[in-house]
Amino acid sequence: MTAQDIQTFFDGLVPYAIHRGDIAGGVIVVVKDGQPLFAKGYGYADVANHKPVIADQTLFRPGSISKTFTWTAVMQLVGAGKIDLDKDVNAYIDFRIPEKLGKPITMRDLMTHTPGFEETVGDEFMQSTDQLFPIGAYLKKHLPARIFPPGKLTAYSNYGAVLAGYIVERVSGQPFDQYVADHIFKPLGMEHSSFDQPLPASLATNMSVGYHSASDKKTIPFEAIEVGPAGSLSATGTDMASFMLAQLDNGQYNGAAILSPAMIALMHSPQSTMAPDMNGFDLGFYRENRNGLRIIGHAGDTAAFHSDMHLLLDQHVGLFVSFNSAGKQAEVGRLRTALFRAFLDRYYPYAPPHEDTVTNPQPDAARVAGSYEATRRIESTFSVLQVLSQSSVTPHADGTIRIDALKDLSGTPKTWREVGPLVYREVGGQTHTKFVADKDGRIQYWISDDFLPVELFQPVHGLRSAGMLKSVGVLFLVTLVLTLLTWCGGWIVRRRFHSPLAMTVAQRRWRLASRLGVVLLLVMMLGWVQMIAGGLDASNDTIAHHLTALYLLGVIAGLGAVAILVEAVLRVLRGPGGWLVRLGEVFLGLAGLYALWGILAYGLANFNYTF
Repeated sequence: MTAQDIQTFFDGLVPYAIHRGDIAGGVIVVVKDGQPLFAKGYGYADVANHKPVIADQTLFRPGSISKTFTWTAVMQLVGAGKIDLDKDVNAYIDFRIPEKLGKPITMRDLMTHTPGFEETVGDEFMQSTDQLFPIGAYLKKHLPARIFPPGKLTAYSNYGAVLAGYIVERVSGQPFDQYVADHIFKPLGMEHSSFDQPLPASLATNMSVGYHSASDKKTIPFEAIEVGPAGSLSATGTDMASFMLAQLDNGQYNGAAILSPAMIALMHSPQSTMAPDMNGFDLGFYRENRNGLRIIGHAGDTAAFHSDMHLLLDQHVGLFVSFNSAGKQAEVGRLRTALFRAFLDRYYPYAPPHEDTVTNPQPDAARVAGSYEATRRIESTFSVLQVLSQSSVTPHADGTIRIDALKDLSGTPKTWREVGPLVYREVGGQTHTKFVADKDGRIQYWISDDFLPVELFQPVHGLRSAGMLKSVGVLFLVTLVLTLLTWCGGWIVRRRFHSPLAMTVAQRRWRLASRLGVVLLLVMMLGWVQMIAGGLDASNDTIAHHLTALYLLGVIAGLGAVAILVEAVLRVLRGPGGWLVRLGEVFLGLAGLYALWGILAYGLANFNYTF
């Protein structure tokens, strides 16, 4: 691994890859043995003006890699005795997080992403930096529900990182951005880095333009990130090299120390894992061991910028990559993974040990089959989205399984074979996936080294599973549409032939209420589809108004579902109508019952605005 060889290696890959992926530009940095080894920009920082990326000048937004600076700041205050990793975080803040599930949240929980918070996305991104407000106000406004016991399950949380940044602010007595500038950037000589929004004029001129793709003429403005400690850093590639070197060399670089060796050792020690021998979290960094190497790191994404930082601890090597556009079909995600794995395979070639397939894998393959949902999820407001984002585990006749969420670089789901009880290895690869069961043998979740250890996947059963939604949901929709068409068509026919329905006044009213209930259910469904299809723009000030309208519609549609059910029961028991009409009413009544369940199960009328 020399500077010349690394340049030859990346020069042979990156220019072609970014052109093929329609990515405007990027930067790649490698450090080794206490020194910068390689730093180079590729492509354009400004396509329209043909401004190239320059590693020591062009600023990128590394997104959630910002969190590693937040966690470093926390560890500085832990080392100073001002923060206790295992103390209730309520001791450090000016509002209260209610204790739930028998245990308070600690800083260690925040740093391992196990506080048990549901996902929250509201106000994470604003339309402009003028709209940003203090992080303390953000935390109080968007306090998420607790859906897991603290310390038990991993569910990546931006809110948790912002909470940690707020604690740094309160304990240190400095605004978070200023604390990081004084205690990390300045000692390390990171003169082209800032959490400030907007950037100081001296840095703004070198900020890379953001893009969806290089060929897209519409650029992405400088993103206003409300959750600053979780993602608002701007930095050059060479400044990131200084940070990586300090992390790799006992907290020191170029004569300056940002952490003591003891704090660095603690920060880089395993703290949380959801299954034995699987990647988990250190303090702030997650493990991404591969090729037999001990590796920690972090990824980061904004709308425009997509980045990875990898620290090979025992080799004293760091790799940072960042790109300023997602590219066509989100090509940048595959590119980042491919570059990292190609880098490891070139400089640290590895032959994984042989593992025999278990003798009779079919029973376990059938046992783990089904739909799964991520622990990183919203339950209070948009729980209906969880059905749409579920993944499936599918068994094959030979006992191998397919996991939809785990794909190769071409986007094809990988195949896995069982090499131990509920332990699966990638066919043709080195990574493992484990299914964790409780004492009664019921599957609780799966975790994979082929996927970042930032969330788990839990089984979903019954009507909440995606498979049931596809079958029952389609039947439900068809029933409503056919009922509406029959109602309208019947009215036209009766009007044409002057043949009114032979019904009492009460029967007519119930029938009208039932059919209006059908209309309301269809309108409610269309409303949610429109909101989801349009994207949940968390910076949109009108989203609460949209939710209010949908929640009110959910209440009225729920009453309509009751009317459908009552009318169907009365019609089946008392008529009028023959067996065909009554059979149709049975289906319609079941549709009304399913609608009531769906409104309650998915919170379509709960008036909850925490998101």
